[in-house]
Amino acid sequence: MRIAVDALLVGRSAPLAGTSHQSGIHKSLVATPLWLSEQGFDGDEQADRRVHGGPEKAVHHYPRDHYPAWIEQLGAQPLLLAPGAFGENLSTCGLTEESICVGDVFELGQAVVQVSQGRQPCWKLNARLGHKGAARLMQDMGRTGWYYRVLQAGWVRPGDALVLAERPEPAWPLLRVIHALFGREPEHMREWAAAAELAPLAENWKRTFRRRLESGAVEDWSRRLEG
Repeated sequence: MRIAVDALLVGRSAPLAGTSHQSGIHKSLVATPLWLSEQGFDGDEQADRRVHGGPEKAVHHYPRDHYPAWIEQLGAQPLLLAPGAFGENLSTCGLTEESICVGDVFELGQAVVQVSQGRQPCWKLNARLGHKGAARLMQDMGRTGWYYRVLQAGWVRPGDALVLAERPEPAWPLLRVIHALFGREPEHMREWAAAAELAPLAENWKRTFRRRLESGAVEDWSRRLEG
C-alpha cells in the first residue's frame, strides 16, 4: 500500500472563533520539509496538552475522502473546500478508517509512524465548523480520522507518500475499534474485552475499555461533545 500525501499542515495555537478558548485546530499548508519527532511536527502546537498532542497523538490524519459527506451535511462552506478543516496534519485520498488497521506501521519520508488510536471529537469542532452538532455527527458517522505515534523521527516533505511497512493487527480495522469505543450497548462488551488487549492501541483507549468492563457502564460524553 502506497498513499500519496496531498497536503502537509501545521499550525500554532490561536483564538477559537466564538469562544474564549485557544485551539491548535487552525492548520496551514506547508511547502517545505518538516522535522517529525515523537512529539509531532516542528511548528505544530496544541492549546490544551492534557487532551491533545503528546507521543500517542503526534500526528493527526484526516481523509479528504470524507469531505463530500461533510459538504452534504453542512453545505459548501469555505473551510470544507480545502484540506485542514478538521485540524489534520496529513490529508490523503484512498485511505479511510475502513482500510487502515490499528498498529499499521508506515514509512513517511524519513520517518516511521504507527496508527495508535482514532479521534474522540470535542466541542471545539462545533465552533470550528459553526455547527453545534458537528462533534457528535463525526462520532456517529465513525469518520473521525486517526493519530500516529512516531517510531522513528525524520524529515517529511510535501508530496511524500505513506508506505505500509507492517500490519500486526489485520483483524482490527480502525472502524471496528471506533464502533467499539462509541458503542453503548451491552453486546459490545466482548469487543471491549478484545480491544483492551490490543498491544498497539493507545493506552488511554485500552484503559477506557478496561474501566467499562469493570464498571459495566459507558462514560458520559456530553461535556466532551457539547462543552
